[in-house]
Amino acid sequence: MGKCEPPAGGDPKEESGPVRRGSAYVRSVHAGIRLLAYPFLLVATVLAATAALCFDWAPERVSPLFLIGTIAYLTALERLIPYQRAWHPSRREWRSYGVYFLLTAAGSALAQYVVTTSVSEMASDEPALHPGIEIPAALLTGSLASYLVHRLGHAIPILWRLHGVHHVPQKVNVANNGVNHVLDIFLAQGAVQLSLALAGFSSDSVLIVGLFVAAQGYFIHANIDVRIGLLNHVLASPEQHRLHHSTDLAEAGHYGSDLSIWDHLFDSYTWRPGREPAAVGLGDPESFPATGQITTTLLHPLRRAKRAGTGSA
Repeated sequence: MGKCEPPAGGDPKEESGPVRRGSAYVRSVHAGIRLLAYPFLLVATVLAATAALCFDWAPERVSPLFLIGTIAYLTALERLIPYQRAWHPSRREWRSYGVYFLLTAAGSALAQYVVTTSVSEMASDEPALHPGIEIPAALLTGSLASYLVHRLGHAIPILWRLHGVHHVPQKVNVANNGVNHVLDIFLAQGAVQLSLALAGFSSDSVLIVGLFVAAQGYFIHANIDVRIGLLNHVLASPEQHRLHHSTDLAEAGHYGSDLSIWDHLFDSYTWRPGREPAAVGLGDPESFPATGQITTTLLHPLRRAKRAGTGSA
């Protein structure tokens, strides 16, 4: 063997060293992303709300742009730090999810329009209370209304025939957060908007709460490996919401989509560290049309049920 020729096979340490160092670097980067992903979202929400108020931006422009930014951010995180790679949507699913997203947006806008035109004064220009009191009060009011409507959607058969559409997919990700029956969104958003309107909260408070709720709603549905620790007992999270979609009704609580305090209060809190669903979706998939059958899904509540059923399984 010549002096310039390395031993057969080379030095294993030299060959594997850069790969190991690279892998360790990638793991550390991913760990940093997991740690900062949620705080970054919360800070971005606060900054967006502050900018909207300081520069007097129109809510009808701020809210859609903020929502698009939130979805883009969380979709990117799903690729960087996925909880389940198998839960990434396929191209066909992206197409059907897009249609549902538009239907969901239409249902939400219709609910807001109906409430606005039905209530003489949707929101006052000036806060009745100090913002430090009114904003938390508005959040608690809207969150409680959302929790109650969501829980009723699982408990009352006719409402479940609407809400169950959201539980058909056997994966949980940002894209299928918009998979809803348009009437389910109309009822849910209408209840929230009506509760805020009747309480007389200012438009600024409603805007701030709306941005936070939008961020939380998509965050909890994100297919990302993020854990928020003790904050789970106050705020909703992907860890909890995956259990909500579980086919096992014993663990499928967590009806709060922004705050988790109502789940504690009304005994629907099932999460504990390390608890994960074995499967998500419907225990009886035949009870609802497949997600891709959009027209059939929209007509589904009008058809006679084969048997009464509630819940996510």
